[in-house]
Amino acid sequence: MLAKPQTFMNASGESVGQLVSYFKIPLNQVVVMYDDLDLPFAKLRLLPKGGHGGHNGMRSIINHLKQSRDFPRLRIGIGRPPGKMDPANFVLRPFTKREQEELDFAFHRGLEAVRIMVLEGFNKSATYVNTTQSSEMLNR
Repeated sequence: MLAKPQTFMNASGESVGQLVSYFKIPLNQVVVMYDDLDLPFAKLRLLPKGGHGGHNGMRSIINHLKQSRDFPRLRIGIGRPPGKMDPANFVLRPFTKREQEELDFAFHRGLEAVRIMVLEGFNKSATYVNTTQSSEMLNR
C-alpha cells in the first residue's frame, strides 16, 4: 500500500497512525519517505529506525505510533537554505527545472529501493541506495 497523508505535514502522524492501526501493519513494514535539510540535495539515506531529527512530520508520526521509532525511513535530501533564508520559506519554495529533474531521478531510485526492500529485505535495499547515490548520473 502506498499512502500520502492529506493532512498538513506537521500532522502526518494522524494519517499514518490510523492506517497502521486499521490495517494492522507491522511497523517494520512501514516505510516513511520525507525531505531532509541535513542531506545534500537529491541524496538518499535509508535507515532501519531512528528519531525525528527535528523534523515535525516525523515527530508527529512517532507520536502517533505510540512513541515507536522502529520503522524504516527513506530520507531525501533537499540541502540547507542559502544564506539567512528562513528554512520554512526554503522548503515551501518551488523547485527549479534542474532541481526537479534531480529530484525525479532521486524519487525513481527511492521507489526502486522500496521495491528491493519488499522483495529482498532492508539490507539489500540499503546497499542499493548507498552504491547508486548520485544524481550526477544524469549528466552521463
